[in-house]
Amino acid sequence: MNELWGILIIVAGVFLFLGGRLKSKFVIYRLLAARSRLLWGDNVHKFYQVAGVMVIVFGILVLVGCIRV
Repeated sequence: MNELWGILIIVAGVFLFLGGRLKSKFVIYRLLAARSRLLWGDNVHKFYQVAGVMVIVFGILVLVGCIRV
C-alpha cells in the first residue's frame, strides 16, 4: 500500500513543480496559484517549485518505507 501512496504523492509533487516551472495555465494550477498569490505575490511560482520538490522527497520516503502512511 505504501507503494501506491508514494507514487501518488510523487505525481502530485511533479504536478506542483512543473506547474510552477512552466507557469502553467491548467485550471487546477491557476486556482492554487491565485489563492497563494495573496500571500506570496510574484514569487508564487517559485514557491510551488520548492513545495513540489519537498512533496516529491516526501513521496520517495513513503515509497521506500521510511515513513508509514
